[in-house]
Amino acid sequence: MKKRVAIVLILGIMLITGGKIFSTPVNDNSWQMPEFSEELALKFAEMALNCIEKEYPNKPSHVFNDEKDLKLPREQHPAFYGCFDWHSSVHGHWMLVRVLKIYPEIGIRGKIIAALKRNITPEKIAAEVEYLNQKSRKSFERTYGWSWLLKLTEELYTWDDPDGKSMFIIISPLADKIVSNYLNFLPKQTYPIRTGVHPNTAFGLLFAYDYGKTLKHKKLLEIVVTRSREYFGNDMNCPDSWEPGGEDFFSPCLMETLLMTRVLKPEEFVKWFKNFFPDIRNSNLLIPAIVSDRTDGKLSHLDGLNLSRVWSFSAILKAIHTGDPLKGVLEDALKLHLKTAMENIRSGYYEGEHWLGSFAVYAYSEL
Repeated sequence: MKKRVAIVLILGIMLITGGKIFSTPVNDNSWQMPEFSEELALKFAEMALNCIEKEYPNKPSHVFNDEKDLKLPREQHPAFYGCFDWHSSVHGHWMLVRVLKIYPEIGIRGKIIAALKRNITPEKIAAEVEYLNQKSRKSFERTYGWSWLLKLTEELYTWDDPDGKSMFIIISPLADKIVSNYLNFLPKQTYPIRTGVHPNTAFGLLFAYDYGKTLKHKKLLEIVVTRSREYFGNDMNCPDSWEPGGEDFFSPCLMETLLMTRVLKPEEFVKWFKNFFPDIRNSNLLIPAIVSDRTDGKLSHLDGLNLSRVWSFSAILKAIHTGDPLKGVLEDALKLHLKTAMENIRSGYYEGEHWLGSFAVYAYSEL
């Protein structure tokens, strides 16, 4: 009871986020979620354009096999060298494609297409495949970067545009390599990784599931569904009081829940969810995370956590029964998280701006 009262007080009085104070009661409907307007899409697209060809600062996730591996980022990863790290570059490209699909005639269409075509070329993609085929590369970007590469490929596949079709053909060898990595790795992964950052297994399975379903890759889809059920199907009483971690951009509990909305049948999910979250009304996951310093790349992860929680709340809302009293609670939490995140995405600090736009665009895509 005390915990519930504390949550109501915190949400009803104020949220302190990054030095700003927002008076946003949970059940206050005065704030309406902004539509994903062309103006908003333009702002997000500019964030990606500002980084996909920005080589430095750069954080390579790289094992040196020998002195020949001493290369500049654009030499090591000619397609995805920008945006600070490989995976952020990949989902920056995804975000640009997504924006073009929603607003085909956006004012900077030509600029976006040109940037995409400079990086997604047969030669550059072949170099990315060659890199993954080298020794000591088994765990490179496993499975966070793998997931985003499949999501980028899926987005190109479903884009009814000549440029999109061309780039899908070009990037397919890299997607095929990633699929092969999944098929080789998942049978060996005995235990799921339950973390709030990149190696999170549930997220790695989530986008692989989407790719397998959209592209009708039966073998990938089967193993993803099988492993998801084996890893998480019997989970109960999620330890949500342990969240958030200090550098999380995923909620381990909610990301697992989001995955299960995909792989379980509707009635199965409702039963599983009640066992996994027996008292979500009292969960501190309903309270947006606080970011104390947006110049710190790890601490700024928490802005992404607020956005990825939006993905999860949205999926749960679609999966639970109409009329379920939880709907109002989750809708309020979704709005509050999105509001908090949207007020801080364009912070002016590269630590967050090189990747948060992608999380925001995906959040809007899932609403």
